[in-house]
Amino acid sequence: MTYSIVARDTDTGELGVAVQSHYFQVGPVVPWGLAGVGAVATQSMVNVSFGPLGVELMRLGCSARQALDAVLAADPERESRQCAMVDGTGAAAAHTGSRCIAEAGHRVGEGYTVQANLMQRPTVWDAMAVAYEMAGGPLAERMLAALDAAEAEGGDIRGRQSAAMLVLTGRPTGRSWEDRMIDLRVEDHPEPLQELRRLLRYRRAYQSAATGEVAGHRRALEIGPEITQLRFFAGLALAGAGEWKEALELLRQAMAEEPRWGETMRRLVPAGRVKAELVAEVEVRLGVVAG
Repeated sequence: MTYSIVARDTDTGELGVAVQSHYFQVGPVVPWGLAGVGAVATQSMVNVSFGPLGVELMRLGCSARQALDAVLAADPERESRQCAMVDGTGAAAAHTGSRCIAEAGHRVGEGYTVQANLMQRPTVWDAMAVAYEMAGGPLAERMLAALDAAEAEGGDIRGRQSAAMLVLTGRPTGRSWEDRMIDLRVEDHPEPLQELRRLLRYRRAYQSAATGEVAGHRRALEIGPEITQLRFFAGLALAGAGEWKEALELLRQAMAEEPRWGETMRRLVPAGRVKAELVAEVEVRLGVVAG
């Protein structure tokens, strides 16, 4: 019922899983991982425990192959399962049980594995592999290319419903919540891959803004020019840098779309987020009357 990719970026060490399915809320079920350790996709007649168990086995020192063999060995229904793992070294392993619903199969490549079941055509997983290998850019975008290729080959025979993406940093901090660079879920949507791509674009925009630097805010606006919140905070950052013409235009736009940003700006002062002097000057330059 699902197609997915599990991969490790050889340059950055990032680990990732991306998936699409005609299944409500695929995100809590299929993708699992821990930075620097490994990533898992568990699907078909899914045994959800393969995800956390596989990650834990890899954390304890098992290779992807060893971890996959171990979870399968303990499951009497393994021939109905499909599961794939990639460990922190990039070693990959996958299993497609003999009772997975056709068309079903997988392909293991260098640092990745792609797998699918209940597909329109048996060409899906090979198309995914080719697309992933040919794609450039960051891991997340390359995994999206693999999902797009699956859909172009017909995808799930029943259609589409949900999607998810998980990307883990290649520089683990030991704080798992910080190591999840990208954690996106499309729970129910007529075009889940289009929505996943939109959410990834938003995530990239907010990541750029989070640097707090003027260049980061400008990059965020290039990525997500329609996001009002990004215009507001970019305006404040530019005002703080003395670039008033651009700053005031961004702040005017944000406050025109949502007047409550003006009050939000004032409330940032007692929280220590913005200097009172800057807010006062913004309001004078904008001709804003404090409420």
